[in-house]
Amino acid sequence: MANVTLYKQDGSENGTVELNDAIWAIEPNENVVFDAVVMQRASLRQGTSKVKNRHEVSGGGRKPWRQKGTGRARQGSIRSPQWRGGGIVFGPHPRSYAYRINKKAYRLAIKSVLSQKVTDAELVVVDALSFDAPKTKDFAAALSALNVNEKALVVLEAGNDNAALAARNLPNVKVIAADGVNVLDVVNSGKLIVTQSALSKIEEVLA
Repeated sequence: MANVTLYKQDGSENGTVELNDAIWAIEPNENVVFDAVVMQRASLRQGTSKVKNRHEVSGGGRKPWRQKGTGRARQGSIRSPQWRGGGIVFGPHPRSYAYRINKKAYRLAIKSVLSQKVTDAELVVVDALSFDAPKTKDFAAALSALNVNEKALVVLEAGNDNAALAARNLPNVKVIAADGVNVLDVVNSGKLIVTQSALSKIEEVLA
């Protein structure tokens, strides 16, 4: 098993922690990572765009002119699609863009992005992130001590409310629970900060 440095909240080293090679040291599969990212981004689309068809636009109840004898093309309504102000043909309507890839492929995608973080030395394991009160400046000080200056994804154990609340006002920090680790958030982050308890939970879920 690979070992990484275990840090304290103040930035000092506190030994090492073993990583499960089946999760953190696999050969990344770029294809399934791409499929997972596209799937998640599609699921985030609102799908609320809509146009009105000829039955929904107002007006047009009367035939604009008689069928024969005018020399013009026959028309049944001024709200037909060829008229200005008429209905739209084959336009968008509310729909869900969400879909799923199979569970085995998605688990492989998560393992791939986690392994890439280890390869790129972007994984920071902390023994704990503990705060007496949910103060943003305290969380920012902890990040500074850990030498984290870029966009960060923080993975916390369940019940660590003070840390989660303290981080939510930091613009480049996103906090998720250990069982909510996903491909898109990991890919979008610079540093991946994981508490030791959350690390154990991740390995338990993905093992």
